[in-house]
Amino acid sequence: MKRGVKMKKSYEMIREIFNSCSNNQMRDVFISEVTTDDTDAVAQSFCEGKDVTCEKSILENGSIIYDINTDGIHQRIGFTEL
Repeated sequence: MKRGVKMKKSYEMIREIFNSCSNNQMRDVFISEVTTDDTDAVAQSFCEGKDVTCEKSILENGSIIYDINTDGIHQRIGFTEL
């Protein structure tokens, strides 16, 4: 292994898109495996719109959570290292 070379990690990525309609608690859930050295860049790829906010949290177990709001649509993207 070369010094200074960052190894990519594998993550289970769960993307939830919350339904903003009243009386409907359903949400779309997509589960995939990603290999990356930059979870910020992966989350940023879901931040398309005119009015975008993104908050990152790191949980005690090491999971990384992004809460993204794009033009009023709430998404949550979670990364758990495999």
